[in-house]
Amino acid sequence: MEVSESKSNPVRQAKKKRLQDRVRRISGQVAGIERMMVEDRYCVEILTQIAAARSALDTLGIALLTEHLESCVVGHGGAIEHECARPMTQQELLEELRTTLQRFLK
Repeated sequence: MEVSESKSNPVRQAKKKRLQDRVRRISGQVAGIERMMVEDRYCVEILTQIAAARSALDTLGIALLTEHLESCVVGHGGAIEHECARPMTQQELLEELRTTLQRFLK
């Protein structure tokens, strides 16, 4: 039975766990915003929490983009390639990266 790289690679597993932990914290922030609205809290307090959640999402996005660059673009075809990466030419990789950046930076 073959073990996939993400399950056998402790570095990749640690990165994945950190990202999942970050997503859980963001989920908690969003739930907190909902509670604040239910409690009819002061608008400025809610807006501050929205800004914090937005910043946390941006930080998560940057971490995911970095991981994508490392494992799917730079690592494409090599030992550190993500197991879900599909075969692409260099031009296709650049186009995917261009599209990804456009979506993320909107």
